[in-house]
Amino acid sequence: MDELATLANIAEVLGVLIVIGGLIFARMQLQQFRQQRRELAAIELFRFFGSPRFTDGYKMIHRLPEGMTAAEIREADGGVEDAAFLVAATMENIGVMTYQRIVPFVVVYNLMGFSAPLLWRKLEDWANAFREEQGSAAAFEWFQWLAERLEEHHKFDLEPAYIGQKDWRAASTHHQIGSR
Repeated sequence: MDELATLANIAEVLGVLIVIGGLIFARMQLQQFRQQRRELAAIELFRFFGSPRFTDGYKMIHRLPEGMTAAEIREADGGVEDAAFLVAATMENIGVMTYQRIVPFVVVYNLMGFSAPLLWRKLEDWANAFREEQGSAAAFEWFQWLAERLEEHHKFDLEPAYIGQKDWRAASTHHQIGSR
């Protein structure tokens, strides 16, 4: 009878260890899944910035003088307002993905640290006019939020990467793409 009780106790302990091990494994898998999701979102972000349509819109808005009114943007030739919508909607999506921590802030900052605040300054009057017309203060809210967060962070990072990170070295030269 003692042997049976001992075996039952051992089986119970093993069962608890298996459950704990399963929970630990599940948590590790979940963390890995979240990391992969963030990496895929960052890759998609890079791809989108490389698209000809976004690049053209970005260049068009970037070339605008600061302080243009909503009316001037609307009246400008060459699809300036279409470019404004494209850029603003893109920045809106990036703002949401950053806030939700789908794309890490550091990735967004390194990719477009000065761009979003600059684009916001150029489109702020237009965006505010759009908000007023739509009767919604929420229009392009995440674009504004993103620009403000990036601007705040930029105040503490005054050196460009080519200066501030000049001593950076790869962690390993092994296991690189194309190496043996």
